[in-house]
Amino acid sequence: MRINRSLLIKIAQDTVATRASNDRNILAAYLIGSVLDQEDPLIGKTTDIDLVFIHIEAPPVEREIQRLNEQIHLDIVHHDQAIYQKARQLRQHPWLGPAVFRCQTLHDPQHFMDFTQASVRSQFDHAENVLERSKSRLDQARQLWMDLSFHTGETSPESITQYLAAVEHSANAIASLSGAPLAERRLLLEFPARAENSGQPSLHIGLLGLLGAIELDKETIQGWMSVWSAAFNAASGAADPPPQLHPERYSYYQQAVAAYLEGPQFTAALWPLLLTWSDAIVTLQKEKAPFAETHRQHWEKACQRLGLSGDDFEERLAALDAYLDTAEEVLENWGQ
Repeated sequence: MRINRSLLIKIAQDTVATRASNDRNILAAYLIGSVLDQEDPLIGKTTDIDLVFIHIEAPPVEREIQRLNEQIHLDIVHHDQAIYQKARQLRQHPWLGPAVFRCQTLHDPQHFMDFTQASVRSQFDHAENVLERSKSRLDQARQLWMDLSFHTGETSPESITQYLAAVEHSANAIASLSGAPLAERRLLLEFPARAENSGQPSLHIGLLGLLGAIELDKETIQGWMSVWSAAFNAASGAADPPPQLHPERYSYYQQAVAAYLEGPQFTAALWPLLLTWSDAIVTLQKEKAPFAETHRQHWEKACQRLGLSGDDFEERLAALDAYLDTAEEVLENWGQ
């Protein structure tokens, strides 16, 4: 089957029509993500279709993953309509604001989304709203850094995932000055252009430094693929895996990482691999899964190579502190 953007939008429309006709609790639904933002939303011949359903009453689940075929799956987020009550304030929300601003409404019989989107789009690009969205991201990063700075003892999977969350917020604080937040598969691929737009292209090198990727070679990442794969699949088979580790997400990440490793921008593979690998280790330890310690040992070796363990981690925290200071200056200058 030839997959293109038009086909993916048609699948989204059909999915929403079917769900809405069978569920009276659905008030509205809209499409977001790479299907809308990218001319070619596939990476490594895989993609997801990001849908948001707004419910009249509280939905039974927050997020669900549904397989369509080996290349495509649905990633559906469910919201209570109460989230949208103060529509004008959504202009300054760091991720929901950009999502509503750019979304394509697929179901809206009561014109709920018409009103909400009109409110969000009004003055959305005014400097104070752009700056507030970026500041919100940066504040979250700084809070995570502060929590980690009081960390003592050995580095844990939880502290690494917290560190990665701070790095992601830092990068998206800069990225949000000139566009929507960057998703996990495209973060390192598209961040250089966003750093350039901010007037500080060196922020990209700084970001790679925070991840220990400046001197990372393609062969090293390729060598991690098999142990990452084993950890991901073990975690996705756990009793209660997080949505990002759903079995249908495996190919979505694996194919993207493999595609990046075949091209010149191979370091872009590191972020989705390291992020999901760390989440998998946290899940396996929480579930006390078989061979959890073996999976952790492989992951720890990779973290050591990236400078994310022991005394090296303290250096990474110091570097993150400096990076946040630079990002704060960028936001201040942009605001002026």
